[in-house]
Amino acid sequence: MSRHTNDRADEHFVDTQPFDPWDKEELSPEQERYFLASQWKLIWWRLKQHRLAFVSLIILAVMYLAIFIVEFLAPYAQETRDSQNIHHPPQGIHLFADGAFVGPFTYGTDFSVDMETLKPVYTPNPAKINKLRFFCSGDPYEFWGLFKADLHLVCPAKDGTLFLLGTDRLGRDMFSRIIYGARISLTIGLVGIAVSFVLGVLIGGVAGYFGGWVDSCVQRVIEVIRSLPEIPLWMALSAALPVTWSPVLIYFGITIILGLIDWTGLARAVRSKFLALREEDYALAARLTGATPKRIIARHLLPNFASHLIASVTLSIPNMILGETALSFLGLGLRPPVTSWGVLLNEAQNINAVAVYPWLMLPVVPVIIVVLAFNFLGDGLRDAADPYKN
Repeated sequence: MSRHTNDRADEHFVDTQPFDPWDKEELSPEQERYFLASQWKLIWWRLKQHRLAFVSLIILAVMYLAIFIVEFLAPYAQETRDSQNIHHPPQGIHLFADGAFVGPFTYGTDFSVDMETLKPVYTPNPAKINKLRFFCSGDPYEFWGLFKADLHLVCPAKDGTLFLLGTDRLGRDMFSRIIYGARISLTIGLVGIAVSFVLGVLIGGVAGYFGGWVDSCVQRVIEVIRSLPEIPLWMALSAALPVTWSPVLIYFGITIILGLIDWTGLARAVRSKFLALREEDYALAARLTGATPKRIIARHLLPNFASHLIASVTLSIPNMILGETALSFLGLGLRPPVTSWGVLLNEAQNINAVAVYPWLMLPVVPVIIVVLAFNFLGDGLRDAADPYKN
């Protein structure tokens, strides 16, 4: 029995073919492309497989590219007022009239007043067809404050209106103001996270690399900051900004406040990573060769979890946008004439006005879309950056 088993083992494991030391298994072009790809390319391939994150990336890319040409995209200028159309409801775009194709147009409206509620009533008039114009001359504006222009992507007819999302109490087009507000609300997240990122990486890196009393001091400071209620702290710091400041200074002031408060979470993440990575062999070898702490942190430690930092930053940007929106909604953030989504929502504080004119709450829609998109993108980046995820 034992001999029979040994014969079967020899038959299974012994190769009777001569050994060729130059023989090697050739990789397919797809395998070679995968094994020779860089870390960032692998992350990009994994991210494209995460459909929800990839769609969110496209949405955010379109929105951030649009902020460069908001003057061109908005049908009206930022402060254009139409006193004849105060609190005008949203208008729909139509293509057919009386069964015939006419092209994009809006119906004109007839104005009246409800004598019981004194509410303005706008009734669509099918006899008034206002064709839309594209790449047309409309309200004049200063493009990024550099030069004057009047070119718009779409404009109403000469005597018509185009209020896709209605108007506010001053007759200003809500759709145009939401587009203008995107420039402030989206960029304040990027600028704020830049301040937070620098502080978090710098302070957290120093605490994690040196440890000891430096780490203890940093941790106590972080604990004190995180123990303070966030919203009241934002309100107190924002209220301290002088009312005489220009809108630009207010913008940068709010940005710095958001960045100074939000760095603690990133600092703790960086600190924990550095405590583990500083004991690795390559970090020890760098110290033995005489590398300075600055070089070890910048050239050896940070690149090892750069993908984790990107995912953390992506998830932190929505907090910045929500912070600005909350402060402006409470009247303690950005102030007119600056236009942001929070400033637009400030007009929706009166519940009675919202009940009568519900389109005043529409600026909250882009806030929800951007926050969800950043959260989905952050989750996708975190999964794509995981080296143990197939």
